[in-house]
Amino acid sequence: MIAGHLQVKRGIYQIVLNYTDSMGNRKTKWKSTGLPVKGNKTRAEAMLQEARRTFVKPQSDKNYILFADYMEFWLDEVVKPNIKAVTYAGYCYNIKNIIAPYFRKTAVELCELNHKHIQDFYTEQLKRVKATTVIRYHANMRKALKYAVKMDLIPSNPADSAERPRKDVFVGNFLDVSECDALYRTAKGTKLEMAVIMGVVYGMRRSEVTGLKWSAVDFKNNTISINHTASEFRMDGEMHLILADTTKTMASHRTLPLIPQVKTWLMQLKERREENRRLCGRSYCKDYPDYIYVDDLGYLVRPSYISQEFGRFLKENGFRPIRFHDLRHTCASLLLEAGVPMKAIQEWLGHSDFTTTANVYAHLDYSSKISAANALIKNLGMEQIIEEPEKTVAPAFRGFLSELEGEQIPSV
Repeated sequence: MIAGHLQVKRGIYQIVLNYTDSMGNRKTKWKSTGLPVKGNKTRAEAMLQEARRTFVKPQSDKNYILFADYMEFWLDEVVKPNIKAVTYAGYCYNIKNIIAPYFRKTAVELCELNHKHIQDFYTEQLKRVKATTVIRYHANMRKALKYAVKMDLIPSNPADSAERPRKDVFVGNFLDVSECDALYRTAKGTKLEMAVIMGVVYGMRRSEVTGLKWSAVDFKNNTISINHTASEFRMDGEMHLILADTTKTMASHRTLPLIPQVKTWLMQLKERREENRRLCGRSYCKDYPDYIYVDDLGYLVRPSYISQEFGRFLKENGFRPIRFHDLRHTCASLLLEAGVPMKAIQEWLGHSDFTTTANVYAHLDYSSKISAANALIKNLGMEQIIEEPEKTVAPAFRGFLSELEGEQIPSV
């Protein structure tokens, strides 16, 4: 039974019923009892109780709402108020650019949507994007339809009956030490130099590189903390920058050893920044005083710059095409090659789940295979033992880091 109460209007008892419509909006319905206030309170209350008991919600909006319209309603009214702007941008792109336009063409209504409609959508999308992307569409629709079930708009979730595409097996691009050396030598003196160093040595994401602050570098105790990010997202055709003391996950918030060669490089860079500030005077941008990744005029190097320029830089200098994010995978592969345990690599990269690290890099875990081989040899009574690589972080980047030693930091 829905909620309701009596209200007096122009001396007549009015029944006011409160309900939630099929879009999740709160509604009120007024109905006159026709009874004057004087001497009719008991009768009016009885009429109220009967109206509450027999009230049926209007069904027209439930019957005729398109699934495309419902997805946009859910996005703006349910999702948007409860998530970060960067996350909302991802939902917004998927729903307003892909899901809603497709289902608007089909004109299928929410109450008619079934697993075949959804399966046809998956099939169509797989012609243009990878399964991993379609899985994201699936997650958006399933979550929206779960809310529709909760609001009694539909009896069950049709996305539960649809066959979700099988996730693509990830095989990352990795640079070997010689390629890393060549990459750094070529990037030295460009605006991409810092991105290359932090990507290869610390496996930082682009938002972590651009969000790195001087206050996060402890030159005394030799630590570097990843605890702040600079993120960008596109909304309504415009790019928006978000600076936040948050990382992708709680595990991404991490403190790592400041490797000596990187420490020297950063100290020289800091001197260069201070000199630039002095020389430029009033022309120097003062909006980002604590940020490390700024240009010679003090303006923050944005994440979109890394994404756009890294690929162009590789092509112009004859390197094979990789994503900037592949430097993060390169970092992990070099650590594995040096015999660093998988658990330590998880913490170095800031993965929230060990399974993520293990699934992505298991095929590269050569040291564990050596250990297994040695155990087998020992149990068989054989004498020869396969030599294991040195299990420290530094050897992984020895060739690459040698390029940083004794270098003067050029203008960015």
